[in-house]
Amino acid sequence: MLAVRLLLLLVLQAPCRAGGAPEDPTAELSVRLYHQLQAGGAEDNIVFSPLSVGLALGLVELGARGSSLEEIRRAVGYGHLTAGEEFSFLRNASRELEADDGRCVVRVANSLFLQVGVHFDPEFLRLARKYFKADVETVDFGESAATAQRINAWVENHTESKIRDLLSADDLGSPTRLALVNAVYFRGSWKNQFRPENTRTFSFSRDDGTEVQTLMMYQQGDFYYGEFSDGSTEAGGVYQVLEMPYEGEELSMMVVLPRQEVPLATLEPIIQAQLLDEWASNVKKQKVEVYLPRFKVEQKLDLKELLQKLGIKDIFGKDADLSAMTGEEKELFVSKAVQKAYLEVTEEGAEGAVGSGMIALTRTLVLYPQVMADHPFFFVIRSRKSGSVLFMGRVMNPEVVEYSDPEFEAA
Repeated sequence: MLAVRLLLLLVLQAPCRAGGAPEDPTAELSVRLYHQLQAGGAEDNIVFSPLSVGLALGLVELGARGSSLEEIRRAVGYGHLTAGEEFSFLRNASRELEADDGRCVVRVANSLFLQVGVHFDPEFLRLARKYFKADVETVDFGESAATAQRINAWVENHTESKIRDLLSADDLGSPTRLALVNAVYFRGSWKNQFRPENTRTFSFSRDDGTEVQTLMMYQQGDFYYGEFSDGSTEAGGVYQVLEMPYEGEELSMMVVLPRQEVPLATLEPIIQAQLLDEWASNVKKQKVEVYLPRFKVEQKLDLKELLQKLGIKDIFGKDADLSAMTGEEKELFVSKAVQKAYLEVTEEGAEGAVGSGMIALTRTLVLYPQVMADHPFFFVIRSRKSGSVLFMGRVMNPEVVEYSDPEFEAA
């Protein structure tokens, strides 16, 4: 089971004056963002939502013109689509993913917070509602503390109170004209759940050579599994891909694991957009022994810096053309772009401590393929139908167990 909460924020200001699946158009953006994050911290966990970034950029794109518009379309990978076709894709992707049947919950919410008294083009607001179901609220950004509190309350309400205090009063001010906020909440139960009594402490080997104790889940079950080669000695030549569906089998988590002696950094350069579909198309259902750590990762990203490195630059400065938002001259630019994500993977979904009475796991004769995620791995949570990437990241440092209970014996 997995619980994920994510929030993405874009703040727009006016300049201060003297006075198997169908191709996912955002797949390339997903991988490019991942590689930028990977380059920023060799030993850090990563979690982010490509879909959330795509939705936020889609809202900005609705109001963009000229080179500002073209930079977004080029960087995200919409060049092969008819102009405007991407909005229908984003709307359909959100609709497809949204579910709440008690076993799998996906909620996507968008909101526009507009400066009171500023004219916004009715057509822009209509399209924002049509394609993104965006709520529209007016606020006074001059009252920065009260407005930050109001936006934070919206965020908490749409993330089950897991993301708090995203904004401070310092993030807003009189020049602010618009804040675009996107929130994603996901909670999914594994189709094949892990039995909590099989969870025990286990050694996890980090890529820097150190070891930590973590809670390792275990089960033997039917999963989609494959072994892949990059055609060279890089990444050890062979690596494992395990796909674990959630209830309903519409969403799944893919775990990509290099050989034990191979650092994840050696495998990461080969990760490309087309590989996501290749993995999904070539894994086969079979009996697999799975050792997967319970883990929790949380990250707050400065998307402004990341997107600029990917070629989206105009919207963040004086060259921004977001005039389709107001129907007036170029006055708006994006001053802040933030995404915050929280992800937790457990046996079945309950957020709680593992019970006592752990049973020992021994490595006996291996009759089936074995996926031993006791070292860093890459993961993707995606739609099995459309290929849309809901979340992407890696685990370099799982939760460390500090214990004195003799029942928790290391492997």
